[in-house]
Amino acid sequence: MIAQFRRLVAGLLILTFALPFPAQAGLVATDAALDHQRIASLLERADVQEQLRARGVDPAEARARVAALTDAEAAQIVSNIDQLPAGGVGIIGAILIVFLVLLLTDILGYTKVFPFTKPMR
Repeated sequence: MIAQFRRLVAGLLILTFALPFPAQAGLVATDAALDHQRIASLLERADVQEQLRARGVDPAEARARVAALTDAEAAQIVSNIDQLPAGGVGIIGAILIVFLVLLLTDILGYTKVFPFTKPMR
């Protein structure tokens, strides 16, 4: 019984590898030009140029580097830009992070900031 099952499975595997599968060839549409254009348009904004200068980067050099990006690199940058939050962490997020760090250090016994915590030590 098991030998017949093995023969059946082996026959099916041989049959699947022996049959030709239809192949489809075609051009894959990419948005590489749009990605480069979007990054270049971001570099043209006054606030972006101001931040570049504040960090010591010449906007003309940044434009030249964007022009030298490969299509894959430009696509990755655009996808990263789309996933970033619009306003960053903000003041409330920063306060929450500081509170959680202080609370954790209180619980671990490294600090004593909050009277309502009991250290683990």
